[in-house]
Parts: sequence; structure tokens; C-alpha cells
Amino acid sequence: MPRSTRLASAVLSILMFAFFLAIWQGATQTSGSSQAADTEYAKMLGSAAAAGQKSAMPSPADVGAKLWGHIKDPFYIRGTNDQGIGIQIAYSIGRVLLGFGLAALVAIPLGFLIGMSPLLYRAFDPFIQVLKPISPLAWMPLALYTIKDSATSSIFVIFICSLWPMLINTAFGVSAVRKEWLNVARTLEVSALRKAFLVILPAAAPTIMTGMRISIGIAWLVIVAAEMLVGGTGIGYFVWNEWNNLSISNILCAILLIGLIGMLLDQVLARLARAVTYPE
Repeated sequence: MPRSTRLASAVLSILMFAFFLAIWQGATQTSGSSQAADTEYAKMLGSAAAAGQKSAMPSPADVGAKLWGHIKDPFYIRGTNDQGIGIQIAYSIGRVLLGFGLAALVAIPLGFLIGMSPLLYRAFDPFIQVLKPISPLAWMPLALYTIKDSATSSIFVIFICSLWPMLINTAFGVSAVRKEWLNVARTLEVSALRKAFLVILPAAAPTIMTGMRISIGIAWLVIVAAEMLVGGTGIGYFVWNEWNNLSISNILCAILLIGLIGMLLDQVLARLARAVTYPE
């Protein structure tokens, strides 16, 4: 991409962000009557800070101040239900990576077998098509009943939601390897194991990485909802706990951090996908 284009896109992004902040700031400037209504509503719901609150929706400056407070001390522990946002995010990332890693250990080898065998592809396809559309959270009650541990149940949900994109993309990538390459390997009498690692895997790697990229995005999306249900620790629990405390500023801080971490995870896998993609 030319340097001028990158500069223009950066300037446009900054202007869009400034416009968004201006709209947000204007939306928080309430009239006297609505300000009183917001204060009375917060009082009815038990907010301790209601008397000093200007509006039910915090301004960008309020959220920025809260966010800076979290950044300055992200790992504090003041009790079971009062821990720093850094600790909560670390729990969530750990669960996501563990569930995602377990799904990769199952989906990639199984996808290889399915992709290399038309018989297995047709045999597994009905099960994949039935199980794939099921919401991961629909598995949560069953997981809690059988596993009887909330943290392990959330990891199981991540495993389930990460499994299908990797499995489908791996099977598709393996089955789409050029026949010419396979014929050359057969002519050279390459063993099945060497053919899998030296021919099929490099050719299917970009498609496999695309499936992994989709899976990590879904996993990070689902962990927030799962932690809201199981409670205890995690960024999802943090959001739910702050809603119970009527701290909209903290909720908005968490939403921003959820988006940034999701983008970071996606970009890591995107770079890995580019690294294994060969130019035509």
C-alpha cells in the first residue's frame, strides 16, 4: 500500500473517531429534567454515586478517567469480587487459549483425515452440519451438570465453539490440494507421512490458518457470555458485576478492552496466516 494511502486512511480514522467522541459528548449533555430523572432512577436502583452523577450515560472524559485508573493498577486484589481488570482479562485469555488449543489438537488431525478421504468426508458431514449451528451457550447447562465445575465448563464451551471452523477449513484445505502436486509425490513414491507433511500441509496451511482465525474470534466472543453465566472471574463476570453495581463507565471500559484484545488475537493469527501463504 502506498505511503500516501496509509497516511490518508490514518487521518480519516482519526477524524471518524473525533466525530464519534463529539456525538457521544453531545448525547451526555442532558437537560435539567432528564438529569433529575436519571438521578432518581439511579437512586431507585441503589447506586451510591447517584447524587453526584450528571447523566446515566458517562461522558468520554469519565470513561477515559476510569480507563486510566484501570491501566494504572490492573492487578490489584481487594477481595473475591474486587480484583483488577488485568486479572480478569488474564483469566479470560487463559480459558480461551486452553479451549482453543484443545480444539486445534482435535480439529486439525481429524480435518486432515476427513479431507484426505471422500468416504470419511461424506460420513462425517451430517454430524458436522447438525452440530455446527448449535449455540455454544446451549451446551453450558449440560457442561455444568456433567463437569460440575464452572471454570472447566467455560473451557468446554470454548472448545466446542472453536472446533467447527478449524475442522471444516482443514478438511476443505486438504481436499483442495492440487492434484498435480499429489501426482508428483506419487510418482516420486513419497510415503504417506512425508506427503502429508511436505505436500499437503504447506498447501493447506493458509486455509487452516483462516479457520483458526475464525475460531479465535468466536472463542473470544463466547467467553464473555459464558463468564456472565458461570461467574467467579473473567472479563465477562467483570461486566456483569459492574452492571449490578450500575457502573456504566466500567462497563464501557471493559467493552473497549474486549474489542482491543479481540483485534490483537485476530491480528496475531492474521500475521501467521500471511507467513504460511506462498505467493502465486
